[in-house]
Amino acid sequence: MKDGIPICVGYFAVSLTFGIQCGIGGLSIFEAIMISITNLTSAGQFGGLNLIVARASYFEMLFTQLILNIRYVLMSTSLSQKIEKETSLFQRLIVSHGITDEIFGISMLQKGKLSPYYSYGAMSVAIPGWTIGTLVGISLGNILPLNLLNALSIAIYGMFLAVIIPPAKKNKKILLVVILSMMLSGLFEILPILNQISSGFKIIIVTIIVASWAAYKFPIKEEDNA
Repeated sequence: MKDGIPICVGYFAVSLTFGIQCGIGGLSIFEAIMISITNLTSAGQFGGLNLIVARASYFEMLFTQLILNIRYVLMSTSLSQKIEKETSLFQRLIVSHGITDEIFGISMLQKGKLSPYYSYGAMSVAIPGWTIGTLVGISLGNILPLNLLNALSIAIYGMFLAVIIPPAKKNKKILLVVILSMMLSGLFEILPILNQISSGFKIIIVTIIVASWAAYKFPIKEEDNA
């Protein structure tokens, strides 16, 4: 739960903006809250909201969400290998609902096998922050000043730094992976053709390239995971 607090603060700020946009788009409070509870994805929700407002077809909605959220397939696959083997299917389904970029990050950094109760604790703090932010946003509209929203948003980036920096300082292999990931992500943002790729696919491509390179360059023997 402690690890989920900075995620909660960052989620509140982002979902606050989402709630405001829902109000502008004509959605009810109930509709906005249900979207946040069942999705937990900023890119997917903002993209989906634009399609709802534009009265797009169900096929467009399905295809857009597939592209924006397909990275969670990689995260789920990776996390399923780390979670304790005796974890039941029902527990795994609960954990899978709470997989976001941030919760995945703090989960993968836990030493040894991951207990589903760690995920429950992080989710129990982070998810309410996302949902309550949506509620406050659609209820208050544009009352809150932009400076306050920006200040709250910084918390989630601080959390990412807290996740990345300590292990990178201790392990040069992790540091190289982080640097390579940053370089490739930068190239995908500035190069003419690559910057046209959707954010979801960018993450997947960078992840596959960096992970494949790291697996080849720094293979881990089976006994090292015992």
